[in-house]
Amino acid sequence: MHAIAGPTLTCAELAERLGGTLRNCPADRVICEVLPVEEANGSALSFLSNPKYHARALDSQAGVILVDPRTDLGDRPQLVLANPYWGFAQALTWLHPDPEPEWSPEPVHPSAVVGPDCRIAPGATVGARTVLGAGVRLHPGVHVAEDCVLGDGCELFPGVVLYRRTRLGQRVRIHGNAVLGSDGYGYVPVQGVHRKIPQVGWVEVGDDVEIGACTTVDRGALGPTRIQAGTKVDNQCQIAHNVQIGEHCLIVSQTGISGSTSLGHHVTLAGKVGVAGHIHIGSGTVATANSMIGKDVPDGSMISGYLARPHREWLANQAALNRLPGILKAIREQLKDGSRA
Repeated sequence: MHAIAGPTLTCAELAERLGGTLRNCPADRVICEVLPVEEANGSALSFLSNPKYHARALDSQAGVILVDPRTDLGDRPQLVLANPYWGFAQALTWLHPDPEPEWSPEPVHPSAVVGPDCRIAPGATVGARTVLGAGVRLHPGVHVAEDCVLGDGCELFPGVVLYRRTRLGQRVRIHGNAVLGSDGYGYVPVQGVHRKIPQVGWVEVGDDVEIGACTTVDRGALGPTRIQAGTKVDNQCQIAHNVQIGEHCLIVSQTGISGSTSLGHHVTLAGKVGVAGHIHIGSGTVATANSMIGKDVPDGSMISGYLARPHREWLANQAALNRLPGILKAIREQLKDGSRA
């Protein structure tokens, strides 16, 4: 399920609109969508602004890649811009324009498909072309927008909001006032002003996932933000755009996971854990409460602290810190004794 394509532009038209220069790229090549470098095909535009993804860009099949003048991608087709991230944002608005909402006077849009044994409470609304599986329960005040899919046995409690194109597996439970599919937090500075990066992706949630009250899951900038089967997310968590969470993870209250980070399976993030963006946390990892994770973590780790480190190392550091007042007192006494001598 890729982002829905909009109008088409040739590479020459893109270069003219963005004020850039084509390199190794036919001017008449037609571009119809924007995709990540690892997913892009010959009719897609992609971009490179983070050096971490340079190798992926070298292997990309993208029709054209937005780069800055200092970046060398060999024979890859490139559009050279002073600010490729801002160029990416503008291209998204042209190639993936936001559709107008399709509101209906009826709480359930006539084009929605409602499976057997569904219960839709007063005040709940269902958007155009949305599909509800068998036995879905929508409590009062739930809003399910256009083009969503809810698997059999899902239950959404009061005030839950699913933005357009959100996809839930079977038996998903989402508690009050949680929001899935809202815009990711993406901005690019342009002449001192923070310009918005359009978010044209979606959210995918696997079977038997439970999501707590007031938790937010942002849709991807291009592809999906994904929570895989069996994962349990507590109340008041923030899962940013393009995050990928593996199966049977535990994400405890007030944890925040920054954009484009991935978690393996059976990861536990205790309360108030903070996770930086663009990193990977290996399967079976446990991060204790209030940890801050700023770099990749190997499988099976137990980590603690700020910045998070191996748990035993953190315990040893804390023990040494607790002994520090006594050590300083002993040093001062030795210095006094030495001065008397």
